Amino acid sequence: MPSFDVVSRVDMQEMDNAVNQVRKEVATRYDFRGSKTTLELDRKEGVVRLLTEDDMKLQALHDLLIAKAVRRSIDTKAFAFDKAESAGGDMLRQEVKIATGLNEDVARKLVKMIKESRLRVQASIQGDEVRVSGKKRDDLQDVIALVKEADLEIPLQFVNMRE
Repeated sequence: MPSFDVVSRVDMQEMDNAVNQVRKEVATRYDFRGSKTTLELDRKEGVVRLLTEDDMKLQALHDLLIAKAVRRSIDTKAFAFDKAESAGGDMLRQEVKIATGLNEDVARKLVKMIKESRLRVQASIQGDEVRVSGKKRDDLQDVIALVKEADLEIPLQFVNMRE
């Protein structure tokens, strides 16, 4: 029975490369010269921590991070920017969470949407992914088209296609 999985993953190596590119550009840009700007990626937690001196530099870091991520084929829907907070000494700190895995609400929404479509497939939640299986490959392709049309707040990938 053919099946595939719907997942939400970010290639952390590509994310690491994007963060390194932002660091390099910050080191060479005139508007960041002499500033105490830092950018670090925590792979385990899936968080990028930004630390800089003012709102203008923080906004420039946002723009740089998004631009470098897009060049590395990382969907910008994967970023959740927290509110900037004061970090003492006229510094601003902000965390950017990177979406990894489907949370329960999105997975339930996907399963409900697939079941309401009346396609002859079964959808089940398995951990942080949704497995869709059916008798015909065409039905599975219809499900992929349906999910792509639905505008969800996180990036989705379709992996593990099996016959």
